[in-house]
Amino acid sequence: MRGSPGGRGRRAAALVRSGSYILLLPSPPVGSGLRSILRRAPRSAAPSPGPARRLRAPYSAMRLSSRGRGCCAAGGRERGPPPRSPFVHQLRLSALQKAKIAFMTLTLFPIRLFFAAFMMLLAWPFAFIASIGSAERELEKPLSWWRKVVDFLLKAIMRTMWLAGGFHWINVKGRQALPAEAAILTLAPHSSYFDAIPVTMTMASIVMKAESKDIPVWGTLIKYIRPVFVSRSDQDSRRKTVEEIKRRAQSDGKWPQIMIFPEGTCTNRSCLITFKPGAFIPGVPVQPVVLRYPNKLDTITWTWQGPGALEILWLTLCQFHNFVEIEFLPVYIPSEEEKKNPSLYANNVRRVMAEALGVSVTDYTFEDCQLALAEGQLCLPSNTCLLEFAKLVRSLGLKPEKLEKDLDRYSQSAKKMKEKRVSLKEFAAYLEVPISDTLENMFALFVENEDGVIDLREYVTALSVVCRPSKTLETIQLAFKMYESQNGTIIENDLACILKTALGVSELNVTDLFKAIDAEEKGKITYDDFYRYTEMYPDFADEYLYHDQMEVENCLKTSLPAPNGFCTDFSPENADDKKNPLQKKLN
Repeated sequence: MRGSPGGRGRRAAALVRSGSYILLLPSPPVGSGLRSILRRAPRSAAPSPGPARRLRAPYSAMRLSSRGRGCCAAGGRERGPPPRSPFVHQLRLSALQKAKIAFMTLTLFPIRLFFAAFMMLLAWPFAFIASIGSAERELEKPLSWWRKVVDFLLKAIMRTMWLAGGFHWINVKGRQALPAEAAILTLAPHSSYFDAIPVTMTMASIVMKAESKDIPVWGTLIKYIRPVFVSRSDQDSRRKTVEEIKRRAQSDGKWPQIMIFPEGTCTNRSCLITFKPGAFIPGVPVQPVVLRYPNKLDTITWTWQGPGALEILWLTLCQFHNFVEIEFLPVYIPSEEEKKNPSLYANNVRRVMAEALGVSVTDYTFEDCQLALAEGQLCLPSNTCLLEFAKLVRSLGLKPEKLEKDLDRYSQSAKKMKEKRVSLKEFAAYLEVPISDTLENMFALFVENEDGVIDLREYVTALSVVCRPSKTLETIQLAFKMYESQNGTIIENDLACILKTALGVSELNVTDLFKAIDAEEKGKITYDDFYRYTEMYPDFADEYLYHDQMEVENCLKTSLPAPNGFCTDFSPENADDKKNPLQKKLN
């Protein structure tokens, strides 16, 4: 048996947060070794271009070379290059840029940081005094003269703060609508905490987590703009939040405008992800507002994978000037059909904003980030197809949180069929759903070749990851039970298919890993063998799985995202309509 891994594993273990699609977070002691197994996956080659048509059976998702297992993969016809992940931001600095940052760090950075902090502290007493004794009935009345003075002073102070941070001038296009014209402002793309700039310029209300009001200094400024607070401790919080937004939006301009980031999370501005319907449920006119940061070096973007919050602040303050553009688009008045269908309303507004920005739209959602950020051992690679799979599961009206209790039943059924493959019609019957374009696209993720059949064990394994991403050991154990022979063992090809399906990747070399686990060279292993080895060597993934496929230097340095109040997910849990063609994330 080979020994424990070397320095690569230890360096990789230092990664705390992943982004785009996978995340490595602290996990429970039991089975902690598994997170190293699934920590990294190889990069796949660029796909060849192909017709952008609805995917059908010949498309396979992830093919195991030795046995041709589908497992979500590669081979067959492609739709073209996969879209750039909206949840990843990789910052590459030239030698000149590094030198400039070093110079600014020693000179202008501390001065800017001091003045920015001073301006925020200066704003605090004004916001505090103005917020004392503010009753709800007073908020619905026209602003008194002293409140208007405070508004003016706070806007001036906050503008000076941004000026100190390098935002010397802010390019504003279009006209902000009056509250009576549009009670809700929808901002996108949401990519950074610097998106607070339009909030401080307009003093519009926002939707915030209730915990934000307890932050020193910042919490007082937040309370001044009369936000809609969302309480995590309140089980009925989402419904109450939507009702409050609706009440304010239908007040005929008595309340300040509400500024909402409908994406619900930060992206890299390469596209617009699915809008949450919360801002559109009231059925009132909204004014779309688009944000741009046309800087040569993008130090603004703060995503799930990439520079952390403090690093973004440091790099941004080290730039001589930071460009920002805010464009107020014409007020969007919903049709009767859109008023009845918030998801349709949201999608149409998103389309208008995407056209103004010149970017595409994608059906990825806030929930996809949550899948990537789940605490547990599983670490999905950036080229995984499981996010696409999760999206299709939701599109079918299947809720992962409700499917979890049925996993054992699904696995028992798949185990009885062993290696027997099923057709699309049989797959539909298995899921108890009608055949549709969405089902065909999901089916295509697992199709091996032109025979148009799939292995149900791969579907159940992928579903287990989506339903319980923080319970990796349970997923692997479930897969072992489906693949094991009568004596409870599996062979190398079975292990490869299990791990490839659990990661949603096209290639994964498990030969050395299998030999290390199979110390007695029996050519087969049990789940207990696998579990014992992961406990003995918790950091061996780089040594056995990826040492010849991916260099440590290619990994992005990441950190846990700080709480971002502007990303609050307040929308109801109704499924969005997703009718766009399948966008493959695989090569």
